[in-house]
Amino acid sequence: MEFLTFDIQGDVAIVGLNRPEKRNAISDRFVEELNDVISMAEAGAKAAVIHGHGPHFCAGLDLAEHVQKTPFEGVHGSRRWHEVFARIQHGKLPWFAALHGAVVGGGFELAASCQVRVADETTFMALPEGQRGIFVGGGGSVRCARLIGVARMTDMMLTGRSIDAETAERWNAVQYVVPAGTAVERATEMAARAATNAEITNYAIIHALPRISDMAKEDGLFVESFIASFTATSPEAEDRLRAFLEKRAAKVAAPTGAK
Repeated sequence: MEFLTFDIQGDVAIVGLNRPEKRNAISDRFVEELNDVISMAEAGAKAAVIHGHGPHFCAGLDLAEHVQKTPFEGVHGSRRWHEVFARIQHGKLPWFAALHGAVVGGGFELAASCQVRVADETTFMALPEGQRGIFVGGGGSVRCARLIGVARMTDMMLTGRSIDAETAERWNAVQYVVPAGTAVERATEMAARAATNAEITNYAIIHALPRISDMAKEDGLFVESFIASFTATSPEAEDRLRAFLEKRAAKVAAPTGAK
């Protein structure tokens, strides 16, 4: 692979963006490699972590490649990003993004396609497309806007504002802020924990929760009842529930105070 690294640690696939000389900027070939790596992860793991090699997670679209495209080629490229990133958001595995340095433009869009985002203290996020004369094209108008809200995304795009990790957590762009250099470790720990969940439950969380969020209240509650019933009657759920009732499974513990 030219732009990505891939490894499996236990049940967790570790995917690294490996174009540090370009701040891990995303090109067409980059997207195709990512598509292949997603298939590899789904074939051999139960959860996945994506991170960036070098000083940054990802600085977004490779503008040198993009500027040479016709408008119609740009549309096809954008739709391909949508297709591949959707395999992360609505695939077989829970994905954890380990963020550091620049998480900008398409890098933010890629991170937003993951289910959980862990940012170290060096992380900064921006959507500079407005200053480049373009518009988000990797799913940001849907995924990023639903994380941080339309008003905040509008501000970032109109003014070029960048936000640090603490602000990103307040805005719901990330779920965790950790010390510099520890995001991959923390994300891998959480991915390993998620990999122990029942596969059907993880699948329901990944696919049902975002869809229910888009539904009317009563529609969402109706769908929830069917999913709850279906997952609860699976053989694995029965084994886990019996283990809890027989005191063979740990109870929920109080938080330790870590973010």
